[in-house]
Amino acid sequence: MRKFIRLALWTIVALTVPAVAFAAEGGGGGSMGPGLGAGLAVGLAGLGCGIGQGITAGNTTAGIARNPGSAGALFVNFILGMVLIESIAIYGLVIAFQLQGKI
Repeated sequence: MRKFIRLALWTIVALTVPAVAFAAEGGGGGSMGPGLGAGLAVGLAGLGCGIGQGITAGNTTAGIARNPGSAGALFVNFILGMVLIESIAIYGLVIAFQLQGKI
């Protein structure tokens, strides 16, 4: 747990140091908010979708292993779930493209 807290704190430091450097220039540089938001939108959407797909695939595989006769019904639900999970990643990509246009 301590390693996670240290990692989180160093991540925050790494994200705030460039903002302080831009502030010291006198405001001549552009804002890095939209670029950071675009990167976070794609990254977090991809992370969440990867976790969701892993859980879905694991549970579907376990369900088919327990009851092979229900493979057809589980497969349909599996594909539907994967499609809905992937739509979240596409929403993150759309948000990133919208924010990229503001850079």
